[in-house]
Amino acid sequence: MSRAWIICRKIFSLTLIFNALLTIACAVNILSSIYWIYPGWKPFSPYLFDSTVFWVVSAAAALNIFPSALLGRKLHTGRFLFHHYFYGILVLIVAASYITLFTSASLVTIFLVNNTAVSVNAGRFLLLGGLTLLLDDLPDVSKHIEAMLNRIKTGAFRIRKLITAAQIITGIFALYLFTAVCAAMIQVPEWITLANLILVVSTLITGVTSVIFVKRKTWDNIVDNQENKQ
Repeated sequence: MSRAWIICRKIFSLTLIFNALLTIACAVNILSSIYWIYPGWKPFSPYLFDSTVFWVVSAAAALNIFPSALLGRKLHTGRFLFHHYFYGILVLIVAASYITLFTSASLVTIFLVNNTAVSVNAGRFLLLGGLTLLLDDLPDVSKHIEAMLNRIKTGAFRIRKLITAAQIITGIFALYLFTAVCAAMIQVPEWITLANLILVVSTLITGVTSVIFVKRKTWDNIVDNQENKQ
């Protein structure tokens, strides 16, 4: 049971990382539409007061990645043949090949184009999945990367109060975006699409996760006691 519980917690950690990346991808897709495809578009108006909220929510998701990955790093799940990052790189290669050969989207702009084709969304899913595995095991890629990440952790610990404040503020904006999009879909049934449903679920998880990380004082414990003394 203990082994099963560890695996479940590891999957939960990976899910949080994937959700953070998904939130960023959704926000980037909408922002690219606003700036390049439909200039002047005001999505989910009047319930969403300004599209800059998507930038703030992207920041909330980015702040969630590090502590989400840390949850998994504390677990000793072992590895099957290779480190997790190997499978992440493998999935990224497969995703890149699939997008290049079997979709009409460009690999560089796949998260920027307004394309809801199943093949394109499958490519996006594979890319995010590969990135999730890679980010989860990033410190094991090389000693240099591990040392750099440790320095980032130490720096984050020094400004933990600022990061905590930013996380709660951006998390509240994520919950606001969730509420605004839900209100818009209720009032305009045509806005009830798979893309918008994914958006509301991912932003809800991002907002709730941000609040939980703040409540648990995650950034106060971002480095262990030995690192704190150095």
